[in-house]
Amino acid sequence: MVLANAFALTIGIVYVVCRILVSIFPELFLQISRSWFHIIDLTNAGQADSGSGLFVVGLISSVVTAWLFGYLLGWSIEFFNNATSQSNKKI
Repeated sequence: MVLANAFALTIGIVYVVCRILVSIFPELFLQISRSWFHIIDLTNAGQADSGSGLFVVGLISSVVTAWLFGYLLGWSIEFFNNATSQSNKKI
């Protein structure tokens, strides 16, 4: 659960900082996005609505998704750690 909370907090902070930077340097971040998504036409992306409602939905969905990934990763680590320690005891 600690890993899940850490993932969620990290993503939440990165999301807010990214939103602030995008509002200050929109053209720079549009160019970065274009370089990451080679096939997608982002010509109109700079004109997209980025209201507060969309910000809240994006923040909540990214934090929840990060928490789920962190929880799954933490569970997987524990699972394999326990499986390894059980197999070492049998030897």
